[in-house]
Amino acid sequence: MNNVVIRVSTRKDIPIILGLLYELGRPKPKTDGNVEEFRKLVRKYVKDSDKTILVAEIDDMKIVGMVSVMFLPRLNRSELEMYIPELIVHEKYQNQGIGKKLINSCLTLAQEKKCHRIRLESGNQRKDSHKFYKHLGFEQSAVSFTKNLDT
Repeated sequence: MNNVVIRVSTRKDIPIILGLLYELGRPKPKTDGNVEEFRKLVRKYVKDSDKTILVAEIDDMKIVGMVSVMFLPRLNRSELEMYIPELIVHEKYQNQGIGKKLINSCLTLAQEKKCHRIRLESGNQRKDSHKFYKHLGFEQSAVSFTKNLDT
């Protein structure tokens, strides 16, 4: 798909970014107050110089995908590590090269920041995503453990 533009997100993109996150399976707001809280979190993320959100737009200026990026210092490296917490392409637009364009934009950013690597996680159930990342040259290099602290 050649009509895809990858750009840095702006405040006006927040509602669409939140919708994409819900599609990814992230928690949805339970109240109107939660909606505003989530918007504030995204605004704060965008303002942080160690973080960015890139969006994928198609011809009609419709956002169909996004990737969030964090630049993390490590204790044993002088270079930063790029961490990708979220990458989502709207289901209707998957398998059209949009995810690859988002990842390629991340590679460019990582090279500009002189990162030593890009790291991401993908849920065990997301087998197609695992194939996608491997196809792009990513290797499975760790096992992730979580402990939920929600009460």
